[in-house]
Amino acid sequence: MRYVWWLVRCQPWRVLRGTVVGTAWMIGLSVRPYLVSRAVDDGLRAHDPRALLLWVAAIVVAGAGLSYLGIMRHRTMTFVREDATARSAAVLLRQLSRIGAVLPRRLAAGEVATVGGSDIGYTSQVLTMTGPGVGAVIAYAVIAVVLWSVSPLLALCVLLGVPAIALIIGPLLRRLERAESVYRHQQGVLTTRAGDIVAGLRVLAGVGGRGLFARRYAARSQDLLAEGYRVGAVYSWIDALTVAIPGLFLAAVVWLAARMAVAGDITVGQMVAVYGYVATLIVPVWFLLEGSYGVIRGRVAARRIIALLNLTPDHVGGPTPQDVGGLGNVPGARRPLARSAPVRPADLYDPACGLTVGDGRLVGVAADDPAEAIALADRLGRYVVSDVTWGGVPLTGIALDQVRARILVADHDSYLFAGTLRDILRAREASADGRAGNGGTLAREGGADHRVTAALRIASAEDVADALPVGLGTPIDTRARTLSGGQRQRVRLARALLAEPEVLILIDPTSAVDAHTEARIAERLRAARAGRTTIVLATSPLLLGHADTVAHLSEGRIVATGTHAELLEQDRGYRQLVARGSDALDSEDFTGPEGALR
Repeated sequence: MRYVWWLVRCQPWRVLRGTVVGTAWMIGLSVRPYLVSRAVDDGLRAHDPRALLLWVAAIVVAGAGLSYLGIMRHRTMTFVREDATARSAAVLLRQLSRIGAVLPRRLAAGEVATVGGSDIGYTSQVLTMTGPGVGAVIAYAVIAVVLWSVSPLLALCVLLGVPAIALIIGPLLRRLERAESVYRHQQGVLTTRAGDIVAGLRVLAGVGGRGLFARRYAARSQDLLAEGYRVGAVYSWIDALTVAIPGLFLAAVVWLAARMAVAGDITVGQMVAVYGYVATLIVPVWFLLEGSYGVIRGRVAARRIIALLNLTPDHVGGPTPQDVGGLGNVPGARRPLARSAPVRPADLYDPACGLTVGDGRLVGVAADDPAEAIALADRLGRYVVSDVTWGGVPLTGIALDQVRARILVADHDSYLFAGTLRDILRAREASADGRAGNGGTLAREGGADHRVTAALRIASAEDVADALPVGLGTPIDTRARTLSGGQRQRVRLARALLAEPEVLILIDPTSAVDAHTEARIAERLRAARAGRTTIVLATSPLLLGHADTVAHLSEGRIVATGTHAELLEQDRGYRQLVARGSDALDSEDFTGPEGALR
């Protein structure tokens, strides 16, 4: 509820306007019964046509005024809800970009989709209580006071009746909250499963697994359906009681008023007014009960939003950009001291495995276990806390924005957003433009599409653009599913090259391409990255054969270093690794006179 209160405080004047207009509209509903009672007593019963026409005209004017207030109420509260929805979406977007790679490990994709798709809307609906909700409470009090002036007995019935409704429906609302929480969680899980099935549909079709996963999805859908019936059953009782109880309440009050009119305690006009007041009272009562359900649903949704906002990035040590720039409103906090990044390109050293990456070198790392290669990339890219040094300076002591600007880890399966092929590639180019003076090869070849075309050539991906209907301007869907696996991998490599980082760490960049394409990429990559540090984590002999230095990573340690040809000759484990596990009898089976792969 504090989160909802924050959404209110972000737009106080609009909420206040909604409260005023909503209250005026609610109270205005009780004006017409009074006008009708005067028309009956002063006009009809007194046989005074002039008074009757006067009160009828007043009823018409009141109706027009209520129509205007109703329009303004709805318009204002729509603005309030839309503003709250937009603020929640912005907050979630900033949080998702802040936690980055942590999100998939902490929260399922379906949960995120459910939070962003519906939970922020349910939370915004709670703000309706700030307008018609407040107005309903005030209107209830006003009608009770008016009825008291007519008959204390009738007023007492109203004052006691509405709380009785709340006592009856209250337990159902609490039960609904529990059922709604379980339902929303299961809905997020099912959404995740649906996304996984859609993403892997081609693979499932290839292995004949579509039927199996369809049956599993259907089974989980039945579970969700049963939970949905539970929610629906409780809500149907609430909905029924919301209509039935006020109806019975209205009947009882009208019966009392009619008996009092027959007894002469009140006039016929007053009896009509009492009916109007109580009938009008159904509107604020309905708003309160409907608002109660909205609050419950909004609380469930807000908890899920808060759960996402409470996620924190992995602690990678050292100061963040916010730490360096200031500590906000935290009194007495000590500001972490940022170490300066190397002014010039420098060596990277990882004491955990013993790897030294020389400045300006193309270094290949062949790991027996792919997980060890990824862990090494995380340490060198500062995605985990480590003792890695850069030019003798601890990497975790350097401001994180400087590390991200100069060291890029490019995963072979990194996400591709929807957009034209040009937009997908130039997302990285924009970051390269922000680092003036990096002296990149692509930067010297010109701007705009020339640089994109050059990067595509290095990645041997010219055919990707040529095969598309309008080349670089062709729209590509999310994850680039219209492209083959090899095409997507080459597009990712081109995107990384366009960033022109000082240190580029490539994780298995050619695992999905054929040998001829891989050979072209290896040759062009070496030429394009000449003079800049490049680390290739792979076991492909075609890539490793072009590296200045190759390191063999086994059981978390570098066990051998040298050129590709030297390791083939001297390290049997390396020879088996790059031969995809085959037992090579002689290094001459792999290399020629110059050490190039045959």
